[in-house]
Amino acid sequence: MRPQDVVLLLKLIIDGGEENKIKELSSKLFISASEISESLNRSAISGLLLPDTRTVNKEPFLKFLEHGLQYVFPAQLGPVRNGYFTAHSESSLYLSFSSEEKLVWADEQGKERGQTILPLYPTVVKTIKKDRLLYKLLALCDIIRIGDASDKNKAVWHLREAFQTRS
Repeated sequence: MRPQDVVLLLKLIIDGGEENKIKELSSKLFISASEISESLNRSAISGLLLPDTRTVNKEPFLKFLEHGLQYVFPAQLGPVRNGYFTAHSESSLYLSFSSEEKLVWADEQGKERGQTILPLYPTVVKTIKKDRLLYKLLALCDIIRIGDASDKNKAVWHLREAFQTRS
């Protein structure tokens, strides 16, 4: 599994049963078409996509996020810079979580300031500017990568809710 696989699977959940073409996914996620194709193959092999579809097998994917994400793709903190809030700091999540720490994905155009955390994939900052729901789901993934046990449990609950509304 690679970090872009998580980003792609989240996007497929958001788009629901739509038959997205690789080219469309590539332009939406700023990930090359060949990487999208390879990611779909990896996800199918691992059972995270239902057989012969682009439908995410949500329960196993959620279990991976809950139990494996922080170990496979641990958070890397960096210096204080401008960027876009993530994890507990993302605006729609801020009141639900206990941390007062400000975390951002670094970006020169970002207006927020905080300690940087590397996003799962370098193009995430471009992508979230056009996709508010993907932004929230990726911020929840960052909580799983960096939060305490209580916050991780809440993040998983929020992800489960988001996945269920996208049935």
